[in-house]
Amino acid sequence: MTALTLADARTIIAAAEAKASEIGQPMNIAVADAGGNLISHVRMDNAWMGSIDISINKAWTARAFDLATKDLAENSQSGEQFFGIHASNNGKVMIFAGGIPLTRDGQVVGGVGVSGGTGEQDQSVAEAGASALSA
Repeated sequence: MTALTLADARTIIAAAEAKASEIGQPMNIAVADAGGNLISHVRMDNAWMGSIDISINKAWTARAFDLATKDLAENSQSGEQFFGIHASNNGKVMIFAGGIPLTRDGQVVGGVGVSGGTGEQDQSVAEAGASALSA
């Protein structure tokens, strides 16, 4: 497994920033490594301060469970298999769209987390970032 580098994180963030600019929504964008540790974070001009931790925690959650946070959200509603999961890990688990595991050669090597817009916006920006990771 090839570890994510700072250069990888910068590439992911640049692609995510471009998408955020394209849709006109300033975002917080975080990239975590395979251990869930933060590699890099960007708060675009005028992005919500309250979304800094959310973006970092979305990146961590995507890596911790190797699952997109939007998929975790669907399974964490009342009556579903992961109901209450957001209260685990000292409240660090994010259960809304915008966190995506990062893969290389079929292995999860980290996560990207985006926060600052609607769930749909966060997801589209995260997808743009994730798709920029070269194999």
